[in-house]
Amino acid sequence: MTRIDIAVPVFNEERVLETSIDRLRDHLEASFPFEWHIVIADNASTDRTAEIAERLAADDGRVTHLRLDRRGKGLAVRAAWERSSADVVVYTDVDLSTGLTGLLPLVAPLVSGHSDLAIGSRLSSGSSVARAPGREFVSMVYNFLLRIVFAVRFRDAQCGFKAARTDVVQRLLPAVEDDAWFFDAELLLLAEHNGLRVHEVPVDWVDDPDSRVDVRSTALSDLRGIGRMFWRFVRGRGDVDLGGHEREPLVEDFGRQTVTFALIGGVATLVSLAIFLVLRDPIGAVAANVVGFSTTVVGNSWANRRWTFRSRRDTGRWRRRLVTIGIFAVSLIGTSIAVNAVAGSLSSELTVLFVSWFVAAVVRFSLLRTLVRRTS
Repeated sequence: MTRIDIAVPVFNEERVLETSIDRLRDHLEASFPFEWHIVIADNASTDRTAEIAERLAADDGRVTHLRLDRRGKGLAVRAAWERSSADVVVYTDVDLSTGLTGLLPLVAPLVSGHSDLAIGSRLSSGSSVARAPGREFVSMVYNFLLRIVFAVRFRDAQCGFKAARTDVVQRLLPAVEDDAWFFDAELLLLAEHNGLRVHEVPVDWVDDPDSRVDVRSTALSDLRGIGRMFWRFVRGRGDVDLGGHEREPLVEDFGRQTVTFALIGGVATLVSLAIFLVLRDPIGAVAANVVGFSTTVVGNSWANRRWTFRSRRDTGRWRRRLVTIGIFAVSLIGTSIAVNAVAGSLSSELTVLFVSWFVAAVVRFSLLRTLVRRTS
């Protein structure tokens, strides 16, 4: 029978621990169709938390107390998940701010094998959330940064309600460096970078008025984490050996790739064109083309790698970069020569630019598509 291990990380939670574990256990007994086990992951509590956890474990063999000697929510989740022999591992915050009705939808796609990780999302359209305006704003900004910087598809990295297939996540955990609040985001970033499927579940969520999370220090820590992960991916150190749990890419995805590439290219073209028109008179057509074309090349390449080809793994990244640089250099030289030849006529300049940019885009799409298929 499928077994689910549910970790509840705690630190000095003597006030709510027993009530929360009783609520969780009652819900599991009443409406959870899988074999289950609760792990109270106590990360160095100094109050009566350990005493209460020991009593709960002694009263029910389906509850275990895991005592750690260091603090860190991520450390507690990591320790519980690394020791698990269940099919699926879960963690939920001890305050149970997330409605437990979301638990079965959270684990179902993992049990079926459809997804590798699953997360509760307070930012999904189907979620019902009650929280303070300040926390809502910080959460939205933080998750927006993740989507802009890393082009991730998940919407809520912070919700304390996550699950994973044990065999997959135990491959990821050694690569996760953070043991505090950025643990969740780092785990998800590595999962997407390595091509794993993350399933999101809309949740009912009510803010805990007694939350002791320091929003300011946590936000600063998260920003440092974002910078560290960005630099890690830039250096090509995000790949994880998944031991055969990799998801096979589609054999053919030409239609979606073509449309996405065209949309990204259209936006880049409009930006380059606007820059060209603004700078044409002050600095000349050739220089304006150099500035306009160069301005969009990095963003264009980044967006196509993330969205068009969905290529995140580090394999073959330098080859792709060299191809991009080569196409950029040839295109820039070619368009500059052509624009210089017709300089003085705006209509001729625009015709040359559109034709040359279009040809360069077709060549870039063909070469990059071939490279991505060879290295995926």
